Order: sequence, then structure tokens, then C-alpha cells
Amino acid sequence: MSSESSKKRKPKVIRSDGAPAEGKRTRSDTEQEGKYYSEEAEVDLRDPGRDYELYKYTCQELQRLMAEIQDLKSRGGKDAAVEIEDRRIQSCVHFMTLKKLNRLAHIRLKKGRDQTHEAKQKVDAYHLQLQNLLYEVMHLQKEITKCLEFKSKHEEIDLVSLEEFYKEAPPDISKAEVTMGDPHQQTLARLDWELEQRKRLAEKYRECLSNKEKILKEIEVKKEYLSSLQPRLNSIMQASLPVQEYLFMPFDQAHKQYETARHLPPPLYVLFVQATAYGQACAHRKSSQPPRQDKMLSVAIEGSVDEAKALFKPPEDSQDDESDSDAEEEQTTKRRRPTLGVQLDDKRKEMLKRHPLSVLLDLKCKDDSVLHLTFYYLMNLNIMTVKAKVTTATELITPISAGDLLSPDSVLSCLYPGDHGKKTPNPANQYQFDKVGILTLRDYVLDLGHPYLWVQKLGGLHFPKEQPQHTVITDHSLSASHMETTMKLLKTRVQSRLALHKQFASLEHGIVPVTSDCHYLFPAKVVSRLVKWVTIAHEDYMELHFTKDVVEAGLAGDTNLYYMALVERGTAKLQAAVVLNPGYSSIPPIFQLCLNWKGEKTNNNDDNIRAMESEVNVCCKELCGPRPGHQLLTNQLQRLCVLLDVYLETESHDDSVEGPKEFPQEKMCLRLFRGPSRIKPFKYNHPQGFFSHR
Repeated sequence: MSSESSKKRKPKVIRSDGAPAEGKRTRSDTEQEGKYYSEEAEVDLRDPGRDYELYKYTCQELQRLMAEIQDLKSRGGKDAAVEIEDRRIQSCVHFMTLKKLNRLAHIRLKKGRDQTHEAKQKVDAYHLQLQNLLYEVMHLQKEITKCLEFKSKHEEIDLVSLEEFYKEAPPDISKAEVTMGDPHQQTLARLDWELEQRKRLAEKYRECLSNKEKILKEIEVKKEYLSSLQPRLNSIMQASLPVQEYLFMPFDQAHKQYETARHLPPPLYVLFVQATAYGQACAHRKSSQPPRQDKMLSVAIEGSVDEAKALFKPPEDSQDDESDSDAEEEQTTKRRRPTLGVQLDDKRKEMLKRHPLSVLLDLKCKDDSVLHLTFYYLMNLNIMTVKAKVTTATELITPISAGDLLSPDSVLSCLYPGDHGKKTPNPANQYQFDKVGILTLRDYVLDLGHPYLWVQKLGGLHFPKEQPQHTVITDHSLSASHMETTMKLLKTRVQSRLALHKQFASLEHGIVPVTSDCHYLFPAKVVSRLVKWVTIAHEDYMELHFTKDVVEAGLAGDTNLYYMALVERGTAKLQAAVVLNPGYSSIPPIFQLCLNWKGEKTNNNDDNIRAMESEVNVCCKELCGPRPGHQLLTNQLQRLCVLLDVYLETESHDDSVEGPKEFPQEKMCLRLFRGPSRIKPFKYNHPQGFFSHR
């Protein structure tokens, strides 16, 4: 059976290895070909759909026959072998059918691939032809573009319009009967007319030059006359100087100042103009005479005008300079090159370079004290700085604790809240600092001055924080809007610092100065006295255990001034740590107390100490006294002495201790204690003279 199936699997196709014979086929050849079976030819005649149906049918029959054979084998029997053999034969026939269908499928696949390959070759050929045509089109387009873009020299000449040409050109050049129909002849005629016009203009230009020379000669004559007139005018001005001084109208000095102001940088110029205008306005308010400079505010310009002029002169180029520079280069090459550190120092100096001119403002107060302000302009950083100095009519004895009050580094600190002048207000400067290795401007403010925000506004400078700008335009209106307010704040700052300076001299000697206007705020007899008043460092204040509340509240900044007061009565010692804000007396001082008597008592373990702090810190408006309130600090210290008397005199006496009471009650109190906290009466009532609770 296997031999028969193998014979059926072999295709009955005869393939010859040699080439086919040429010429006509014989009858015997054609008869011989008809005797053989060709599956390739059968593929074209058969329907693939029917073959697929035949494939499914054959598979189902095979499944059925296999199932029957398995069933027969499982049942057994005498006739089962014959039936099994019969079904095996049928299965082999179906297998032969499947193999034939498989061969036909492979033949169809091969034919499909061949057809696809042929179609792909045709598409490639067409695509190649298309690319060749596109390349030819692109080449032709480039040639056309070159031809269209060709420009002749005459196209660069701006010729007159055709209407003007035929209207103005003479007939022998325009030749309208020829040029109207021939564009080439028309262009040639227009070029001839252009040449004729240019010849005429050249002749006119030579005439204008001769006229110019005549006018220049006349100007030179007039200049000589004016130059001879200048000395006469100067002599007249010199003769009028005594008259100007007598009438308080220094026109000559003002004229020189304005001439110098022309060389100021824009921010300093805005400051000079606005400060001068403000001084004249203040002087005009005081008198009905014409505007003149206010005696309380004087404005001047300092520095080298020649150096300021040299900043704007372009460098002169000449052959001599080039030869000199070559010789210098040969000498410098022999020298050692500067190190990287020296180069960075030079770059930093150049970055922090100031303008040669500066503006000096002298602000005079009522007590003849003068605040000298010198404004500088840093050219590369585009910011303004200021240096301050306070002078008095009489020489002051400087107390130890008043060392920082009139210091140039801190006298103007926080004139406006938060404006300590330690950082640059221009956001763009940080990028410039990174290039030269400058961490912060704080290290250079002693030499350069402080770049306060109000200084920038007086110069008309405004720096938006959202968008850094390298070029900032000065604004006169910004300077004018801040000038009056800033001048008033400066006067108030100087007066308050001078008042503190005098008060500290008394406090260091244990004397609390109370003016006659403030005597009604305190009882006639105050036993407790101030024995110590010293300044302390910011770090020492932060380490005190009874000042944690102020530190945690953020009220102990590094720009404030810190002092320690000691009030005594008998064995009781009251320590008071004082925070003095730069904006005193508009911002009151803050007191933190610690009483050493029968143990240590602070606001954490004694409600009466907290009440005493409230009397001094919260109820400070009662202690301001007459305006401008420069007696606030001394009144607070006097109130502290009074509070200590009340605290000690109202303390209950211990019966187990023999002898008289250490602090007999001398103050009249309506009620000694109130509430579960047993708060004592700390409020003083004038003119009755007794103490009560708030």
C-alpha cells in the first residue's frame, strides 16, 4: 500500500536537462506531451475556493475515519480488522488528496510571488523614469530662475519715471517716436538723460561749495568778534559778584554748577535737578521773593570735570599710536604675565568703578546740625550709593553706648522699612558679580557707599524684580514724588539720633532725664534707680533666656541696636533687654524683663512681670510726650523704675521674718491685687496720684 501511495505522489512530469530542439515540433512530440500530467497547468483551471472547500471536507472525513478506526480497535472482533483496513485505505486516499492540495497551494504561492515581482519591476521602472523627468524639470527651473534674476549694472541706477522722462527730457534725447515702441532704445535714452542730469548737478554742487567757503569766512569773522566779547562779559560778571552776594542771588555760582551738571550721569543729574528744585521751592515758601536756594538744603557737585569729559571722548586713531603700541607690546611680552588673582582684582575694580563726579547734599536741621550726604554713581552696575556724615554746631561728648548712633554705616539704615542698604537693588548685578567672583556687595559698602532703595528713587532709577534689565531709564517724576518725603525722614532721623546721643550720656551716669513736659506721667517720688546702661551685641541678645519671645517673633533683626539696662532697689535687681529699631521714635523700643529677687522671675513664670512689660511696650503711646516724641525711651525707663517700686511695695510681707518690711508701701493703691493671677495695680493716675488696674 505504501508503494502505491508513493507512486501516486510523484508528479508525472518529464524535465529535460538539455535545451529544446530548434525548429518545428514533430507529431510524435506533441502526442508524447499529451500523455503526461502537469499540475502547473491544472492550477490555472482549478478554483481556489473549491479547493478550500475540498480541503475542509477532506479534513472532516479524516477525523471521522480516525474516530471509527479508534472505535473499532477499542471494541475488537473478528470482522474489525477488515473494516479497519478498509477505513485505512480510505484515509490514505484522503491523505493523497491533502498532499495534492498542498502542492497546488505552493504552486499558486510561487505564481503569486512571480507576478508580484514582475509588477514591482514595472513600478521601479516607472519610478526611475519619473525621477529622471523631475530632475530635468528642476534643472530647467534653475536655468529659468538664473535668467530671470540676472541684473545689469544699469538696474542699480534709480532712473526717473517714464512720465517725468517724456515730460522733461528734450526731444533729441527722448526720441518718443522710436523709444515708445522699443524698450531697449527707451532704456538707453533714459540713461542718456540721467547722465545729462548728473552733469548739471555736479556743476551746481561746485557752485554750492564756493558759496559755502564764503559763508565760512563770514562765520570766522563773527567768531573772532564773539571771542573778543567773552572777556568783557567775564569782567562784568566779576564786577557784579559783590552785588550778587549782597542780594543772596549767586547767579555766577549757579551758572558754574549747571555747566558742571551737564557732565553728570543721568541718575546724578536727575538728583541734582530735583534737589535744587526742592530747595528753591522750600525757600519760596518762607519768603515772597524770587526763587533762591534754601539755606537748610544746599546742593553741590564734587569731582573732576576733565575725567568726566574723558569718559565720553572717542579714542583717537593714528599711525604714531600704532607704532607706539607695537613698541609697548614688545616690552610687555618680555615681562611676566599677571596671575589669575591679579586679573580678577582688576576686573572687580573695573566693575565697581565710580563716576568721577558726585553730588553733595547738606541738610541742615533746626539745632544747626548738618547731615552731609555724598551720592555716587557706579557706572558698570548702574546703581547709586550714598555716604553719610553728621556734624553738630558744638562738639559732642560721645558716650560708650552711643557709638553706633551716628556711625556712617548705620545712621541711615532702614530709613524706609526693610531698606538696610547691604544688597544691590539691581537684579542684573548678580550675574555681573558671578563673572568676577563677587559674592555680595556687603563687603564693599564701606568704600562705595550704601545702595539704599530710596537713593535709587531720588535718582529716578526703578528696578523691576520680575525682569532684570541691563539698561534702566531715569524718571524725573519718580524722583520728584519721593524727594519731599525722604528729606523729612532724613531730618527726623538726624534729630532722633542726636536726642538719643544726649540721653545716653545721662543714662550711662545713672540719670534718667525726664523733661518738664513729662513730669505728670510719673509720681513725685521714685525710689528705684538706673545703675547700668550698656550696649550689647546682637549675638548676646539672642543668647539671653528671657528674650526668646522677641527672637521667635522675628523682631530681633541684625539692623537693630541692642542695650541692657539694670534697675535696682535694695536687694532687687531688674534687668531690661532693650531692642532699639532704626526707625525710633516712630517705632517704639521693645523691653524684655528679668527680676532677680527671691529667685529669678520672667514673663514665663510671673504674670506681674508680663504686666510690667505690657505697661512699657504696649502702653507706650502714653509715654511719647510732646512731638516728635524723642523722650519715649527715657520715659519708658522712668516708667520701669516706677513699676519696680509698685511691684516691690505691694509684695506681701513674710511674717516669719523678723524686723521691718524691706520695701514699705509708699505708693497709694486702690486695690493691691485683682483676679486669680493677682495682678498688681501698675497704672498711674494723674493728678490724683494713685495706682489702679487697667
